[in-house]
Amino acid sequence: MGRVRNSPFRSPQDFIVSDESSFAVPSRCRIGAVSYLNSKPLIVELPRLAPEATVIVDLPSRLADALAAGRLDVALVPSIELLHHPDYKVVSDACVSCEGPVRSVKLFSRVPPAEIRTLSLDEGSRTSAALVKILLREQYGLTPEFEMLPIGASHESRKTDAVLLIGDRAMRAVDGPFETVWDLGEQWAAWTGLPFVFAMWIARPGADRPWLDETFAAARDAGVECFEQIARRESPVVGISEDFCLSYLRDNLTFRLGPRQRQGLARFFELARGLGLTTSGTIQQIDNP
Repeated sequence: MGRVRNSPFRSPQDFIVSDESSFAVPSRCRIGAVSYLNSKPLIVELPRLAPEATVIVDLPSRLADALAAGRLDVALVPSIELLHHPDYKVVSDACVSCEGPVRSVKLFSRVPPAEIRTLSLDEGSRTSAALVKILLREQYGLTPEFEMLPIGASHESRKTDAVLLIGDRAMRAVDGPFETVWDLGEQWAAWTGLPFVFAMWIARPGADRPWLDETFAAARDAGVECFEQIARRESPVVGISEDFCLSYLRDNLTFRLGPRQRQGLARFFELARGLGLTTSGTIQQIDNP
């Protein structure tokens, strides 16, 4: 895994994910951050604001596994992890959410939604995988057969009826004869009228530090003032135009866990439990981040 280093605006090499050896840093707070463009406003200032921490960058699903295994102390992980781990604690109101189209979480279907019987799920997804299962079940009564789409595999390599892509690769041009393309943020908002929270800063038991809340909030507040710089730097890395990157950060994402975001989470938790996707977790875990 790659560590985030000194300058707030680092070279792309600082975000390369390598092996897990960097997890062995017991004397420092180990922070896991998502490698996608959507998390950059939350982490770009962390090296300056938290020099005592080691920031490790990876996919959301891998960060969730590392947090559960104790290889991380706190991480920006999929919100559904709260349901799997009722002893986890949300430590900041900084988050990754949307209040309509999100552009980076999409279902590409070769058949009409009502005819989806098989579905490939992006390896990096946890919350988005649960969300698409909820939408298909609640709106169409469907429970498709699922298989994993590895990060290194293209959607063309899967013959399933539909493919869920998340993160940067969901925003790039995707070729294929698709009958339907769903933006899951848009689908959720149209159905519930609520925002959707994809990821939050979560600490494992006993790993919370008193400075985390203030630090993550300050990093977020500084990061949202740097959209143009982030878009300029990340555009060649993610293979998307600078204008697209800027519009995405500015117009499609929100980064604060407010009352309506909590309402959206409560609804998501309720639906996830109703479908048996989890049996634990409550909204009380996020009442006082």
